[in-house]
Amino acid sequence: MNKILIVSFYWPPSGKASHHWPLKMANRLLEEGWLPSILTVKEDTFTDPDPDLEDAVDPRINVIRTKFWDPFAVYKKFLGKSENSSLVASEALSLTDKSIKQRISIWIRMNLFIPDARVGWVIPGFREAKKILKNEKFDAILSNGPPHSTHLLAKKISKKYTIPLVSVFIDPWVDIAYYKNQKRSLFTTWIDNRFEKSVIQSSSKLIFVTNTMNKYFKNKYKSIDDKSYLLYWGYNEENFSDVNKNKKNDELVILHAGNIFDYQNPVLFWEEVKREIENGMRIKIRFVGTVSPQVKKSISEFKLDDITEYKGFLPYKNVIEEIVNSDILLVCATEPRHVPGKLFEYMRSGNRIVAFGEDNQEVREILNRTNAGELFSYDDDLKGVLRGGNRETNMEEVKKFDRNNIALRLAEILKEL
Repeated sequence: MNKILIVSFYWPPSGKASHHWPLKMANRLLEEGWLPSILTVKEDTFTDPDPDLEDAVDPRINVIRTKFWDPFAVYKKFLGKSENSSLVASEALSLTDKSIKQRISIWIRMNLFIPDARVGWVIPGFREAKKILKNEKFDAILSNGPPHSTHLLAKKISKKYTIPLVSVFIDPWVDIAYYKNQKRSLFTTWIDNRFEKSVIQSSSKLIFVTNTMNKYFKNKYKSIDDKSYLLYWGYNEENFSDVNKNKKNDELVILHAGNIFDYQNPVLFWEEVKREIENGMRIKIRFVGTVSPQVKKSISEFKLDDITEYKGFLPYKNVIEEIVNSDILLVCATEPRHVPGKLFEYMRSGNRIVAFGEDNQEVREILNRTNAGELFSYDDDLKGVLRGGNRETNMEEVKKFDRNNIALRLAEILKEL
């Protein structure tokens, strides 16, 4: 059996959604002749744990956990937060808080941690990898990012031990969406571009989870055409096998799951919600995950606080239940090279999707192909959007995004190494 080392910062029990793709790939690759080992961290202080997810890891998979220097522990102290308090991703990069401490912390994050705040994992992660490779031989390394520090670590291992590297890009690198409106120095950007280029050139295979991102990198690096592949983020069909729709009241439930940032705030949508409430419609807004200060401010400005629930972090199983038992699923696909991972779970629920994005043609095409919803611009006239119309999701198309199918394609790509 071939052996593969999967380098992933996020891994159960982390509740971060970024681990779902590598977790499913690892489990499924076992059936395709690959024995995975996972190199990850011992503890991630930024994300909430979801212990139930550990049950999803095949017991044959060897998980190696390493220590790492976590700047967010220092960040908590700097902002006066308690050691056990949770950090909110959409707040950490928000420009709504104009306090001097927040502005200093954002500048440090944008300019001193390159490529990201997880760069403190590269050295201890490599040190642990050397111990592993004294006794084991691997036929391939697979890394997924962000955090893109993961790619730097995997590249370092690959170069030292001459193991083929497969780099999986969930998001762009040097101009990722959450850098929007942030100030990065020219020197920082130059270094980050060099890091990105080094990983691109060192990778035997490159996997992008959106077609638009695939085209973007092919245009930026002309030499990668024959080693880049599209594998969508997808969803796990088994997660929906025992979830029942049990919504009993006649309220229209609007749900946003995951992180929503200041730059994704659909102001005109909240205005339309307010208008429909005044017309007699019964509506409930729910947020599962983190919500930025600017979004909360808009909710208050439109006097929607009484109908809004902020549920924060929920175990993954409960998130799926919330998705299935909602009427309108909100997604903000602001970055045109990004297809939000939650979109696939949204589609599988069969409930209507309302998406926002200025120029995200790929999301529009997927929604049209599956008949799962519509994509709007942030400045579109949204009158009547909550009333929608009769539609039925094309489940035959949706199920093509089942990660079982995606893992089979990954196995074929690995055979080419």
